[in-house]
Amino acid sequence: MTASLTFPLIGNRLAMLLVCASLVGCGSLSGFSSDTLKPYVPEVVQGNFVSKEQRQALTLGMARAQVRDILGTPLVTSLFHADRWDYAFSIRRQGVPPQSFQLTVFFKGDVVSSIEGGDLPSESEFVERLAVQRKASTVPNLQASDEDLKKFPVQKAPGEAARTAPLPTSYPPLEPAPR
Repeated sequence: MTASLTFPLIGNRLAMLLVCASLVGCGSLSGFSSDTLKPYVPEVVQGNFVSKEQRQALTLGMARAQVRDILGTPLVTSLFHADRWDYAFSIRRQGVPPQSFQLTVFFKGDVVSSIEGGDLPSESEFVERLAVQRKASTVPNLQASDEDLKKFPVQKAPGEAARTAPLPTSYPPLEPAPR
């Protein structure tokens, strides 16, 4: 009969301990930042980045090989549209809005007939868009004044007295003398 009475008492005590521990844990959540509990989102980069400078290097009448030298291999080529090369680029990074750019080059025969595409950024503009703006944290003052340093007592190292003794002029050999 006593065994049946002690089990509910132990269970009640464990439940109270669990409730108290969880309340204490809730009080320490203020130390977490907003990024602490966010899931990791991998960076997704697809396609060929084409800059404004590369677009400006293209001219009507260029050969396919010249276009490939400037822009690289197209992302999309189709057997049904052999006279069209599509260059698409998209990037998604955590903390930065997604970006996507597209450029289409049309050919007649083996020569560029027209070029279509949205507003492409220059290389420097694209790099600026990739930069994640982080909040500047306050850096504590890391310089101590003479008064601050005087607050701490200077302790001598244990072997410092031995260091003041003169050093021997010669040392014993490391290897025995040959016989």
